[in-house]
Amino acid sequence: MSRNQSAIRDLHSIKDFIRWTYSRFQSVDLFYGHGTDNPWDEAVHLVMGALRLPLDFDKDMLDSRLTIDERKRIVKLVHSRISKREPLPYLLGKAWFMGLDFKVTKDTLIPRSPIMTLIENEFQPWLPHYPMNVLDMCTGSGCIGIATALAFEDAEVDLSDISSAALDVARYNVSDYDLDDRVSVIESDMFDGLAGNKYDLIVCNPPYVDAQDYSSAPAEFHNEPQLALTSGDDGLDFTRRFLSQAANYLHDNGIVVYEVGNSEVALQAAYPDTEFMWVELEQGGNGVFVLTKEQLNTFL
Repeated sequence: MSRNQSAIRDLHSIKDFIRWTYSRFQSVDLFYGHGTDNPWDEAVHLVMGALRLPLDFDKDMLDSRLTIDERKRIVKLVHSRISKREPLPYLLGKAWFMGLDFKVTKDTLIPRSPIMTLIENEFQPWLPHYPMNVLDMCTGSGCIGIATALAFEDAEVDLSDISSAALDVARYNVSDYDLDDRVSVIESDMFDGLAGNKYDLIVCNPPYVDAQDYSSAPAEFHNEPQLALTSGDDGLDFTRRFLSQAANYLHDNGIVVYEVGNSEVALQAAYPDTEFMWVELEQGGNGVFVLTKEQLNTFL
């Protein structure tokens, strides 16, 4: 009898399966970086997510017995997490960003951008006025643009991406938050589908992983869409094109908030005379900068 069959037969309660899942995760070399950072939290999220129960579920109810179907569902998810190194949000079909839940699929990156800190602070002190028009480029699941739309309730927000499959997910999330009246979803290769549009704020979490980092990344990251992660040998292919065009799509006094992650060093080396305003991120992370339209004009 396999260990999975044994678990289905011998384990009964929610607590049993959290403990068993934790033990299984402890016994293998998994990477944690898509919503949790340790095997215990990952086990709790998997079991509670599989049962569609909240994380703050009444502790007195953790002794509840599970049905055979529920046990099989948990065991199947644990097997996929271990054998295929699938990130947990893909297995559950849901990820969290700024306390908001978003549908995710393998066509979208799993939300984790440190730009969330700026959204929480309404992009202060960099944003000089209330933004009426916002663009979230490389939107993926739509999490950054939707969170920004919720922060600025009078703003109209465009979500753009080159991936039609990712945009299907973004549309679902827009409707899920009842934002169809002021959040638009646009298929566009960078600015190609945005002719004539101008914005007060452009937020972009683009592909920026360099070739070396991608080749050495844990298997979990290779389950995410490569199109949304990699951008040439130094990670800056997309960024170079963006910087040369972005000013044309900003109103006067508009700004760009842009993430380059670990490619920050390569960017500064490529543009040594540019005074990027690097953001000190309260919740950790690195590689987010702000540029004004005036600064961007120097790239034209």
